[in-house]
Amino acid sequence: MDGAPSKDPKALSVTQLLRRMKNLLEVQVGEVWVEGEVSNLRRQPSGHWYFSLKDDGAQISCAMFGAKRRSGAEVIEDGTKIRVFAEASVYEARGQLQIIVTRVKAVGAGDLQARFEALKAKLQQEGFFEASRKRAIPKFPQRIGLITSASGAALQDMLNILKRRAPWVQAVLMPVRVQGRGAEQGIANAIERMGQPHRYDLPVCDVLIVGRGGGSLEDLWNFNEEVVARAIVNCPIPVISAVGHEIDFTIADFVADLRAPTPSAAAELAVVDGVEMKQALERQARRLRRAVHNRLERLQLSLDGLKRGRMRDGERMLREPSMRLDAARTALQQQMQSALSERQNSLHQAQMAHRAQHPLKVVERRMERLQGLSQRLGRATDEAIQTCRKTLDRHADLLRALGPESAFRRGFSITMDERGRILRSAKGISKGARIRSRFADGEVESEVIEGEDQA
Repeated sequence: MDGAPSKDPKALSVTQLLRRMKNLLEVQVGEVWVEGEVSNLRRQPSGHWYFSLKDDGAQISCAMFGAKRRSGAEVIEDGTKIRVFAEASVYEARGQLQIIVTRVKAVGAGDLQARFEALKAKLQQEGFFEASRKRAIPKFPQRIGLITSASGAALQDMLNILKRRAPWVQAVLMPVRVQGRGAEQGIANAIERMGQPHRYDLPVCDVLIVGRGGGSLEDLWNFNEEVVARAIVNCPIPVISAVGHEIDFTIADFVADLRAPTPSAAAELAVVDGVEMKQALERQARRLRRAVHNRLERLQLSLDGLKRGRMRDGERMLREPSMRLDAARTALQQQMQSALSERQNSLHQAQMAHRAQHPLKVVERRMERLQGLSQRLGRATDEAIQTCRKTLDRHADLLRALGPESAFRRGFSITMDERGRILRSAKGISKGARIRSRFADGEVESEVIEGEDQA
């Protein structure tokens, strides 16, 4: 029937739409050579490699199936600039545009890799990598500074390891951004601040750990910036670099006093294992007890032999050696007890020092200081107000003494013309003019009957 609405056209499913797009790309674009810089390389156990190719304006996902069997695959690394022969396609499961790589050629190092090598050569020439410049990491640190992201998994890994291996060690966190534009300046500033704790009212640390978890070359790039490298070199406190995974190397790793393959490994390198140290002490104590016991047994055997001898008055001859043996036993026991007490006192002092540096204690001391400053400010404000009030009272008295009101009270008045101007002379006041006179208790208006200009 004319004018009747037509039926809705049949809609495509998402799969059908993506399949059409895929077919269109494979036919219209087909296989092409593409050039760009590698980033986010992921090698899967299946042998398939996934990465991105990028330039200044865009990036595209790449898949390379059976990569190790493909020509040129050995040149694919993050930051490398390559040329690939690939087929344009669509990954239907995600609706993602991608290219399927079949061949690879190296074009040269990417921009990031080139910058990395240039800065590395510059700092090496300045002697930043020399082993003689680097400082030893203290064996028994009491406080360790952590410069990393407050929300990253690397922080939790380090804290767990420090708590397990050395619960007496205090960890001081200086949270920073570890990725993105400008993050390198924040990292460098944090290193400088923790290197000068008295200037910035921070706890004094024995060693610093600077790092983050793994990522691509771009993710780790902030630790390849010159400002971070110079901050590490200039820091008066030994620095452990812990950036990325074991295969990742950054400029910070080369200039640091010690390079750890991961943040977790950095925490293990920074402290001794308390459990192992306790076991070692126990083993030494057992060896000492065995040596003392064996020595006493030998002396006892010698003594028994002398007692069984045929010498006359042997018991009397053995009195002095027996007394020396008893004295040696007593001295040894006292030394062992003294050594044990000394170690217990050291542990107690370390625990007391740890509690004194607890954040709640620090906050309490600063609150007391703030309260004292507030009271001083209140007293100074009251004194200033009293001084201003006295000055104001003096000025008011002076104004009352010299102002017109005092003249009014003595019987004087002020005469003004119609426009409110003060008349200081009778000259110029004509007959019929309206004038006003002001007294202490009010004003009156008058008309001039006879003026100065009349004969």
